[in-house]
Amino acid sequence: MKIITEKEFEKEINEGTVLVDFFATWCMPCRMMGQILEEVDRELNGKGKIVKVDVDQNENLARKFGVMSIPTLVLFKDGKMVSKNVGVMQKNDCLNLFK
Repeated sequence: MKIITEKEFEKEINEGTVLVDFFATWCMPCRMMGQILEEVDRELNGKGKIVKVDVDQNENLARKFGVMSIPTLVLFKDGKMVSKNVGVMQKNDCLNLFK
C-alpha cells in the first residue's frame, strides 16, 4: 500500500475503485486497521487498490472529506466518493467494498 500526499491524491483516486485509509502513525486503531488492509490488499486480485493518507501531513485532505476521527476509510469509484466508514472494520467488510 502506498502512502500518498495531497499532490498525488486526484491522480490516485481518478480511475477504478480506490479505498483511501486516512490514518496517523501514532494512532493504535489505525495500526490495527493497517494490518487488516494489508491482508485485504493481498486478496484484491486487481479489483481495486488501497492507498493511505497521513492526516498529520495532509490536513487539507482530511478536512475536505470531513475526517474527524481516525481511522476513516473513504471509498472512491472513478474519482467519486461513494462511501465513508469511521473506525476499524473487519477484513470481510473491507473486501465487500470492492464488489
